[in-house]
Amino acid sequence: METRNNLNGKIGSTNFLSFMPKDFLFENNNTTEPGKVPEVLFITSFPPRQCGIATYSYDLIKALKKQFVYSFNIQVCALETNEEQHSYEEDVKYILNTSEARSYEDLAEKINADDNIKIVLLQHEFGFFAHSIKEFNAFISRLNKPLVTVFHTVLPRPDEVFKQNVQHILDTVDGIIVMTNGASEILCRDYAVDESKISIIPHGTHLVPHLDKKMLKEKYGLQGRKILSTFGLLSSGKNIETTLEALPNIVKTSPEVLFLIIGKTHPTVALREGEQYREMLQQKITDLNLHKHVKFINKYLPLEELLDYLQLTDIYVFTSNDPNQAVSGTFSYALSCGCPVISTPIPHAKEVLAEGSGILFDFGNSEQLAEAVNRLLFDVKLRKEIILNGLHQITGTAWENSAVAHAKFLQKISNNQLELHYRNPDFNLDHIKKMTTDFGILQFSKINTPDINSGYTIDDNARAMIALCQHYKMTHDEADLKYIRIYLDFIAYCERSDEMFMNYVDYNHNFTSQNNEVNLEDSTGRAIWGLGYVVSLANVLPDDIVQKAEDIMERTFRHVQHIHSPRAMAFIIKGLYYYNRSIDSAQAIDLATLFADRLVQMYRHESSADWKWYESYLTYANSVLPEALLCAYTLTGNREYRDVAKETMDFLLSKTFTDSAIKVICNKTWQQKGSDNDAFGEQPIDVAYTIITLRKFHDIFKDPEYLRKMEMAFNWFLGNNHLEQIIYNPCTGGCFDGLEEKNVNLNQGSESTVSYLMARLMSYKYFGNEDNVYSRKKNKTYKLVN
Repeated sequence: METRNNLNGKIGSTNFLSFMPKDFLFENNNTTEPGKVPEVLFITSFPPRQCGIATYSYDLIKALKKQFVYSFNIQVCALETNEEQHSYEEDVKYILNTSEARSYEDLAEKINADDNIKIVLLQHEFGFFAHSIKEFNAFISRLNKPLVTVFHTVLPRPDEVFKQNVQHILDTVDGIIVMTNGASEILCRDYAVDESKISIIPHGTHLVPHLDKKMLKEKYGLQGRKILSTFGLLSSGKNIETTLEALPNIVKTSPEVLFLIIGKTHPTVALREGEQYREMLQQKITDLNLHKHVKFINKYLPLEELLDYLQLTDIYVFTSNDPNQAVSGTFSYALSCGCPVISTPIPHAKEVLAEGSGILFDFGNSEQLAEAVNRLLFDVKLRKEIILNGLHQITGTAWENSAVAHAKFLQKISNNQLELHYRNPDFNLDHIKKMTTDFGILQFSKINTPDINSGYTIDDNARAMIALCQHYKMTHDEADLKYIRIYLDFIAYCERSDEMFMNYVDYNHNFTSQNNEVNLEDSTGRAIWGLGYVVSLANVLPDDIVQKAEDIMERTFRHVQHIHSPRAMAFIIKGLYYYNRSIDSAQAIDLATLFADRLVQMYRHESSADWKWYESYLTYANSVLPEALLCAYTLTGNREYRDVAKETMDFLLSKTFTDSAIKVICNKTWQQKGSDNDAFGEQPIDVAYTIITLRKFHDIFKDPEYLRKMEMAFNWFLGNNHLEQIIYNPCTGGCFDGLEEKNVNLNQGSESTVSYLMARLMSYKYFGNEDNVYSRKKNKTYKLVN
């Protein structure tokens, strides 16, 4: 039964526990007090304190809460001093005053006495504890909870006294997080840390929609200007004067350049020395006659406004005078916003900007900086290449991915006292609508920008029609009908009398030569699947839509009998199954029987004791074959179809699932009989088809194992895959096109985006609402008790 969020009437984000049937018990192995979930305690600076680590922790905590549900509670111990104290609105459970020795002792006692705290995560920066090293070392030694420390700075070649203090931390903690490979190498080389104790989790970044620069410049009154920018809390370590010294050589050839210095003075610096650094920069601007080319944005910007400024930036400049600065969140954010970055060679920059992702220049060298800026301003092709390379380099560090990596590492260090359940995103049709013209849904996208030159296919339009029908069935959103009609009209446009449906259409609505080079049976099968699904919703959809789909489908009955492609036959069976739910048709059952018999015959011919399949290989859309036989069983009652469907589905699951995740067949090499599925190249469409099929198998066989695998498969989109990276992009509503060995394909085409939505919608029968109530049982199981 469909449920709605009682607070706002909208379909909300959901979780796996809430789609379990009432008689299904979920094991929970932690020893938390009944009725509670484990607690993770962050020890960190925290907003409203204005510092980079406070912002970092806030973003990480927000991402963890967004990514997981019923897994852990997060509480904060905020770091303060006698000079800097704040009032906090939420999440802050404790305060550690690093100026007071007794504060360390009290905090250790409270943490040790709280049985619900399962792990402590400490954000470490040397400045936090510089005046209380002895007390800090004693504090971490006293803790009896697993302790993970995030090192924001790692200094190479330490002297003996410094090394001893750091070594105490490294020896005491249970796990270490650093943000770069270089930092890990320093710890192993200069501090003799066991590498297995370290997890490298890059500084998180925000996914952005990549808005139009011209539009944003107009919004902020910067039209007609070429924008250079830098941001962050000001201090002398920023070395912004290097950029000012480079500007005269830049504006000489590009007088429209404007350099934005975004950010207020660091509060701690302001307490010690006031606005000396800003005043020095202002004097230099006067001396160099740069008033028309520099603008201060002298405030701590809200995130949305900051991301706007970065998205309108033409070139981002990062300067520092500290060669040991381990990491900078500022140029990470700039990269994620599509800025080409020019940076001094701090270790983080040398790693992230490698392989054409940015340009490095020497510390304090304004001549090199000017040369690099001028080169990028005039070489548009190079600038675009750097932007694209930077996006591919940095998108994997999105906060959603950082949350997954942190959660899995904390789970490991806590000896599995945290049980992870991914939170499923709200429905978002923005990217599908963006990809759809008045004629149909386009094939491909460059990142999240529709590629009109890619044209259209009936495959994508049939799947999009099914997805929007599912969404309309669930929400009755009248806006969906416009898109359903567009996709149905496209299918009608591709219909050919007594032939297969055409598949490929260019942007000018011409059928392309590709139609003559490929077998059109599979696309015809997908079209019939979509048409049948529309007909099945006769009691939901407007009559004109249903009648048009019914007319087209009935015309196909005359010329599909000769189809022998296994997947085409499977898609047609699915279409006939849905069609027959609305129209009792002997002809439809006869056709379904014909195709089902052919699939069974293929299985009998090819299968053996260790290969329960229809072909001598596993390729794409594999799960559609057993699903089709199950549909044929429901139409005919033929138990042979059911038995073969179950044998082959269970065989497929054995090839594509581990104990905790799905790994669909590689789209590069496929899996031959007698070989293993060990290559990389996974596509969203195959994961979606598996989820759809698992739902059908659970409906028929009522085996809860199929539900477990639905959760595993759906979590593939949310980061439960070999790269621990999200495939669904919650910022755009798009879905990345594929999971490769070392990276995610960032393009968000219609096939992947619609596949995600189909999986999400098809699962909705089980993915209920988070307002459901759960009760911990004495035998340590969860059970729904609505």
